[in-house]
This record gives sequence, structure tokens and C-alpha cells, in this order.
Amino acid sequence: MDRLLRYFLQQFIRRGALTFTTASGAKFSCGDGTGQPVAVRFLTTDAERRVLLNPELALGEVYMDGTFVVENGSIADALAILMDQPEIVPRWARLQWLLRYLVRHARQFNLRRRSLDNVAHHYDLDGRLYSLFLDADKQYSCGYFESPDATLDDAQLAKKRHLAAKLLIRPGDRVLDIGSGWGGLGLYLAEMTGANLTGVTLSTEQLQASNARAAEQNLAASARFFLEDYRDIPGPFERIVSVGMFEHVGVDFYETYFRRCAELLTDDGMMMLHSICRSEGPDVTNPWITKYIFPGGYIPALSEVTRAIERAGLLVCDIEILRMHYAETLKAWRERFMARREEAVRLYDERFARMWEFYLACSEMSFRKQNMMNFQIQLTRRQGVVPMTRDYIGDEEARLRGVERGRRPRLQIAGE
Repeated sequence: MDRLLRYFLQQFIRRGALTFTTASGAKFSCGDGTGQPVAVRFLTTDAERRVLLNPELALGEVYMDGTFVVENGSIADALAILMDQPEIVPRWARLQWLLRYLVRHARQFNLRRRSLDNVAHHYDLDGRLYSLFLDADKQYSCGYFESPDATLDDAQLAKKRHLAAKLLIRPGDRVLDIGSGWGGLGLYLAEMTGANLTGVTLSTEQLQASNARAAEQNLAASARFFLEDYRDIPGPFERIVSVGMFEHVGVDFYETYFRRCAELLTDDGMMMLHSICRSEGPDVTNPWITKYIFPGGYIPALSEVTRAIERAGLLVCDIEILRMHYAETLKAWRERFMARREEAVRLYDERFARMWEFYLACSEMSFRKQNMMNFQIQLTRRQGVVPMTRDYIGDEEARLRGVERGRRPRLQIAGE
């Protein structure tokens, strides 16, 4: 087993400095010796066998089980090396990748019942878990870092402001927030722009928090949240916004999604879609992420999204690519989670804490080392809705900053 492990890992790991200790005590190094040295150990031959047979799934599993440990550095350091190799998928695992690609449509076929179950798997966890690492407003999506020294809270407020500026909401506009989370963006839009906000989520935990926050901030009349599928909500709306939800739609439902949004928009309406995407072509979801974190989830290629937009008859008015913003967001989440890791263990157990640690670390490195990014796409039903130049975005952000300074302290989760 030691020789097999050494051969395959040295074939794959060509960059960095990663030293392995096998279950039998043998040591070998991989990479070109550059960068921070990291040392890891397999504690059982079963862990070694599983990683060789199915590396994309098994590495996270053996880390969760405690049979693969990092002795020098952290799991984030180890993943930074493993995910920075010339080949994203090890050669011996390419057949598994192909099989996953062939069945990806079945795994993402998110009908209403399945969508509800998928959301519950991740978002209906104990709300105290998310309070361990998210900002005060519980924004569970990519922040917008306007400067290198911006804090997580600064970046999440800037993200809300940036989206609001692009939406150009007028007082009284009906605004739909698809995938409204814990309500932070919707409450911001209602308070700062005078919108009549309707938020929809499939998470009962998020729904309760959102409506409690609306009541706490005396916004219940202008910000209402419902447990509803986007396919069933009635319209019309002058504005639609969706942040961090599109990754759960499923590739076979992209056209359905955009057609429904087009039906919900008024003739002079506008939509902002914020989502993770990959800078290369169509791919598959990592099997460990599918099994343990986001069942039914898929990060689209930009080409898959724009094709569905065209078929739905919507016009693309603006596309902004956020490159390293999510890497910095995830780094902040990971550091905050690790600082309060023992609380996560008390909420669940050690295995769960290892799972969450691996999830945040591998997600960060997929943005930092591989081909992940975020986009913000602005859509309308017709020409002439959006100003001809992008100057209005900065102007509107400046106006919103002034409104923020004149309002009460930032919104908090009710009861926290």
C-alpha cells in the first residue's frame, strides 16, 4: 500500500511541499518544495485505500473520521497545496469524474419536494451554528471587499449597498428577494430604499428569523417573508434580486427559473442575479460537497447561465465578475469558525466540526487556487431601463451611504 500511495500521490502533487506519513510509519514528500511545508498522516490503511479508490469523496470523509490528520499546518494549508496542482482531478480518478458528469442531470433534478429537502439539509441546521462564523447580519454569501482592510461586516454591508445601487429601487417599488436567507438583504432594501419587499425561502429556520427581525425593526408592513418556492410566488414586481440561491436551482431548471422571473417582472422591471460560477465550461459538483453539504447543488459555468437567459427572452444589461471576494469571505468565515470551534462541537460533535472545517477550507481554496468566481448579472425585459453608463452605480452607493449614516444601528438577528 505504501508504494502505491507514494506513486499515485507523487504523480499528482507537482507543486508545493507536502509530506505524508503512512499508517505503517513510512514517510515520503511530494511537490517541488516551494511554499510553506505541510505534513499529514494517515492513521489507518483503510483511509489510504479509500483515498486511492475515490479521492474526491474520500479525502473529506477520512478527515471527518479523524483517520487523516494534519501534523504541521492546517487542513486549509494542505488543501491549498492539493487544489493548486496542474490537474484539478487526479488522473486515476478521471473515470469517476466522467461517470459523475454523465449522471449530473439526475442528481440536480430539483423538483419542488426535492428542493425543499435539499434546503432543509443545510439551512435548517441549528441557527447558533451560523452565528459562530457569519457577520452580524447573517449574510451567507460572497461579501464585497472595497478595500484590503475591510472587515467581514464592512464587506457584507458593501455587498447589499452595491446590489441596491444597481437595482435603482424607487420608493414603493415591489421587490422580490428569491432565496431571502435570514432577511438581511430584504430588510436593508426595505429600510434604505422604501421598497415593498417580498422574500421567499424554503428554510423554516430562516423564515422565522426573517419575520422576527422585520417585526423587531418595525418593518413588518414593508418587508414580508414567506415559505414559498420561486415557481409559485405571484407577481408582478418592479425589481427582483436573488443572492446565493441560483446554485440550488439545478441545470435542468435554469430556463424555467429565468422564464418565471421574466413573467414576474413588470415591463420596465429589472433583476439582479448574484451567484457563484466557474470560469471554465460545464462540470460536476464535488461528490463530498454533494453528499455532506449541498445535495442537489451545482455551480454553473457562465455559458450555461447566459444560454438560459437568452432562451427566456431577457436582456443582459451588465455582468460584473467578483474574482477573489469570496476567497476573502470564506477565509473570514473559516477563521471565525475556528476561533469558536469548541462551541460547534458542543452543538453537534467533533465529526461535525471537522466536516464544517473541511467545507470552509476546501470552498476557500476552490476560489483562491482554482476556477471559481462570482457574477452579478443585471437583467431587464426591454431596452432603456438601465442608464447608458455605469456611473450611476457609484452615485447611488454614495447616496445610500448617506442614508445609512442617518439611520439606526445595523440590523441584528432578533433575540441575539
